[in-house]
Amino acid sequence: MVGPPVARTYYSAFSTPAPARPALTGSQDCDVCVVGGGIAGTATALHLAERGFDVILLEARQIGWGASGRSGAQVLPGVAASQDQLEQLIGAPDARKVWDICVEGMRLVQELIERYGIDAQYVAGHMLTAIKPAQDMQLRAYIAQLQHRYGYEGVRYMPQEEVRSILASTRYRGALYDSNAGHLHPLNYTLGLAAAAERAGVRIFEGTRAVDFNGRSPVRVRTAGGGKVCCRQLVLCGNVYLGPTAPALQSRIMAVGTCIVATESLGATRAQQLITNNAAVADMNWVLDYFRRTADHRLLFGGGVSYAGFDPDRIAARTRHRMTLVFPQLQDVKVEFAWGGYVDLTRNRTPDFGRLNPDVYYLQGFSGHGIALAGMAGKLVSEAIAGQAARFDVFARIPHGVFPGGPALRRPALVLAMLYYRIKDLL
Repeated sequence: MVGPPVARTYYSAFSTPAPARPALTGSQDCDVCVVGGGIAGTATALHLAERGFDVILLEARQIGWGASGRSGAQVLPGVAASQDQLEQLIGAPDARKVWDICVEGMRLVQELIERYGIDAQYVAGHMLTAIKPAQDMQLRAYIAQLQHRYGYEGVRYMPQEEVRSILASTRYRGALYDSNAGHLHPLNYTLGLAAAAERAGVRIFEGTRAVDFNGRSPVRVRTAGGGKVCCRQLVLCGNVYLGPTAPALQSRIMAVGTCIVATESLGATRAQQLITNNAAVADMNWVLDYFRRTADHRLLFGGGVSYAGFDPDRIAARTRHRMTLVFPQLQDVKVEFAWGGYVDLTRNRTPDFGRLNPDVYYLQGFSGHGIALAGMAGKLVSEAIAGQAARFDVFARIPHGVFPGGPALRRPALVLAMLYYRIKDLL
C-alpha cells in the first residue's frame, strides 16, 4: 500500500528534535528484528532490549511517520469492540484478562514517560459522550458493567448539565468520564520510546523498507536497499504499511483514512472555555468526532472518513465543518494545520496479535485504540519471546476473519459500509 505523503502535522511542527538515522546497508545479525517504527515497534524494541536481547529496528520512513505520530492521541482503556462483543468471542474470563492488560497499558504509558523523561505532554481525563437517547442508555449500562463486573475505578456518569458546564457545546446528552485515561503528544511519545530503545542498545535504521523474509529461524529479512538482517525472531509492527511484505496479514485489516485539524492558538482563556477540565473527548457514533486541547491552547479536532486522499485544503474544509457543528462559536477561527492518515481496522474491531510461525510474531489491528495498547503489546510480545507467552496468547486466541472481495473490491465495500454506518449514526 502507498501511504499518505509526509504530512505537515501539528505534531511534526512542534516535536522533540530527533537524530537522522542511517539506512541499513550490508548484512547485520541480531537476536530479534522489529519491522515498523511506530509505538508498537519502538516499545517492542525497548522492552526486548531491557530483557537483554540484541535488537534491530527497521523503519521504512522515519520513526513515528505513520499513525503513531499523527493520531488523535487519546490514551484509552479496552479495545475498540465492546466488552460484550469480546466476551462472545473469547469468553468472559479471557475478556476480563484483556481488559486488565489494557488498563495496565494506560499505566505503562505514564510509567515510560516518567522513567525515560519523555516530553509527551500527558494530560489525564477522557470523556465519551452520548449524542442520542439510545447512546445515553448504552453509556449508563457500560459504566455499570465496568464498575460492578470489572471492578474498574475512576469511571463515572456525567449528566447533561455537568457535560454542558465542561464542554461549550449543546450537542451532548451525557458522558462517561474516565480519570485513568487521557491524551498526549503522540509523536514526542514515539520519538521518546525510540530514543530510550537506542540508549538500551537497539540499532535503528530509517529509510529501510523490509520487503520480504523467509520462514523459520534463522529468519532472514531482506530490505529494499539490498541490506539483510539475520535474526532468531522477527516481530512485524507495520500494520497497514506492511503490504506485500507479509501477504498473509494484508486481508485481515482494512486501511481507513481519517482526518485531523488543529486551529490557530486560541489563547488560554478561550481554549479553557471550550473544555474546562482539559479532557480528551470522543462521541459514540461509529463515524465519530474526537477532540482535545493542546498544550499551546489550540483545539485539535478529528473525525470522518477519507476515501479521496489527504489533500490539506479538502481536509481543512470538511473537518472544520464537523468542528463547527460541535462548537459553532469557532466560525471565526483559522485552521492552521490539516492532515490525515490511516487507521487499521479488523472486521470485529479487536486487535490482531499472533504468530505466522513460532519465530515470526505480528502486532496489528488496533482499530483506533493504539496509543496505550500498542505500547502494552510491545511488552506482551517481549514476554512471549522471553518464554512467558500466557498474556500474549490471550490476545492471540481472539478469532479474526478476512475482509472479502480481494484488493479490487475491498475499497468499494468499505465505502458502502461507511455509508451504512453514517445513516445509522444519523438515525
